[in-house]
Amino acid sequence: MPVIGFINAGSAVQWAHLVAAFRKGLQEVGYTDGKNVLIEYRWAESHYDRLPEMAADLVRRRVTVIASGGGDAPALAAKEATATIPIVFTAGGDPVKSGLVKSLNRPDGNITGVGSFTLVTGSKRLGVLRELVRPVTVAALTDPRNPSSDIEMKDLQSAAKIYGQRLLVLTVTNETDINSAFDTMGEQRADGLVVPSGALFTSQREKIVEQAARHAVPTIYAQREFVDIGGLMSYGVSFPDVYRQLGVYTGRILKGEKPADLPVLQPTKFEFIINRKTAKVLGLEFPPTLLATADEVIE
Repeated sequence: MPVIGFINAGSAVQWAHLVAAFRKGLQEVGYTDGKNVLIEYRWAESHYDRLPEMAADLVRRRVTVIASGGGDAPALAAKEATATIPIVFTAGGDPVKSGLVKSLNRPDGNITGVGSFTLVTGSKRLGVLRELVRPVTVAALTDPRNPSSDIEMKDLQSAAKIYGQRLLVLTVTNETDINSAFDTMGEQRADGLVVPSGALFTSQREKIVEQAARHAVPTIYAQREFVDIGGLMSYGVSFPDVYRQLGVYTGRILKGEKPADLPVLQPTKFEFIINRKTAKVLGLEFPPTLLATADEVIE
């Protein structure tokens, strides 16, 4: 029975819904975990330094294919570990610039995947936040351990420069840093917050949403999962759809297709989700222009 090595920078609990989407994609091409394929999971729990050994362990296990998620870091670790076992990734940045593939249409080698391109949506999030609250100072969280963080920050800083917006960049590498970051926002009187994609932020989403409510900071996130638990709003790709596509590509490779022949997929579904209940608690009212462009309004 073929074995899929599933490596992710996050945690099993926080990624459960995305694992379900991955399995759904596998089923679309005829594979069911425990029936005609086995999945071995490796979770880094936001400890990026664990990824190289996890990838090496999957190679020693001689898995049939490696599926990576939670940003570019797991995919880069897998690529470093093997040049023969097929790898399918989800990448937050530009897979070409990060060195994962030579080109999107012809990935070459043993690797392909689904690009979520979350790094180029920071400017959109900043624009939406400015339309809602007209902030003087906007804070942004960043995790420097994530290889994509520099690219994401550059996109956000470029947009802030165009807007003439003061941007307060706060480094977060663990749960304790989250509390410190919100304390700094209070001291600097930040009027809004941008939370990017990343394994750490996703795994700590309950804490981040709780702190944003406690400090009454209007916040826009990269994923709707934050809004579902009380976050104000989000703009980004549909991650369940990305992971479903990851499952489909993994299944196609199990059937014999080669990664080099499968172009890197680009996201087709972007979502703008708003939570009016949270807005009312913050004393905010979404303008009609934002309401009209929302894909979903949580009342």
